Amino acid sequence: MTASPTSSPETPESPESPGSPGSAESPGSAGTAGSPESPAVPHPLHSPVIAWFDEHARDLPWRRPEAGPWGVMVSEFMLQQTPVSRVLPVYEQWLARWPRPADLAAEAPGEAVRAWGRLGYPRRALRLHGAAVAITERHGGDVPRDHAQLLSLPGIGEYTAAAVASFAYGQRHAVLDTNVRRVFARTATGVEYPPNATTAAERRLARALLPGDEDTAARWAAASMELGALVCTAKNPDCARCPVAGLCAWRLAGKPAHEGPPRRAQTYAGTDRQVRGRLLAVLREAVGPVPQAVLDTVWEEPVQRARALDGLVSDGLVEPLEGGRYRLPRT
Repeated sequence: MTASPTSSPETPESPESPGSPGSAESPGSAGTAGSPESPAVPHPLHSPVIAWFDEHARDLPWRRPEAGPWGVMVSEFMLQQTPVSRVLPVYEQWLARWPRPADLAAEAPGEAVRAWGRLGYPRRALRLHGAAVAITERHGGDVPRDHAQLLSLPGIGEYTAAAVASFAYGQRHAVLDTNVRRVFARTATGVEYPPNATTAAERRLARALLPGDEDTAARWAAASMELGALVCTAKNPDCARCPVAGLCAWRLAGKPAHEGPPRRAQTYAGTDRQVRGRLLAVLREAVGPVPQAVLDTVWEEPVQRARALDGLVSDGLVEPLEGGRYRLPRT
């Protein structure tokens, strides 16, 4: 049975380079650690968290056996910085249209951007398309099992490689997303929130907590992630429902307030991200190239609008044509 987190930790609009789950470690991203060389001894957190997961895990489509490795990989890309409720309809449509990597690879990358809809951070669509092309060309259309081969795919960093290996293939990897980092920070280190960027100490802790056998380790990865998503949440942790409240170092210390740097809150209204989204919305709906004059109507401020459009072109999300026209990328 596959299992996957609520959201992944890749840094928005930046490629994974190692650390959402997975990926390069940049501020606000969550990374992953490889499995330790020798099996860890059972930890008191393992049994109650996994038992809680067995009873309370959500029935999500990418957790079902029929999702397969490709379904797990698609979910990991979509869940980065995006809540499950927004991902579900797009995920279902995506898998219905492109049930295998080769199906997506056969399409123009602009079609991936179009189908991405309003999930946000649309460069993820281009990266997923690039990964599908590489899987088709290098691996006969099958998502590779090997962690190193997963990591070599374009657009995939440490987190996603570990997550796919764990959730799709039941392998033993420490999968550190934002939810897991928060659970570990509270239960094991006694602080309310983890650092803004994943640290070496967090990776060491994740390796120390990793169960020794593959099946239990894969279950632990999914269970600790779900606990952070549903119970040990960022703003309103429900300690009364927590299966390890009696073991939680933060709770036992009296829930001391966060003393680190202020936690960054993402904004959207009025940002270049909003302008980019409006420009892409016009291009997604268009059946052909769109004149500059049409794009000029989506945002009044010309300097910001031009900057946003230039950024979309630079990111490969929009293709400029002669005569001041634009379209989604064909190649």
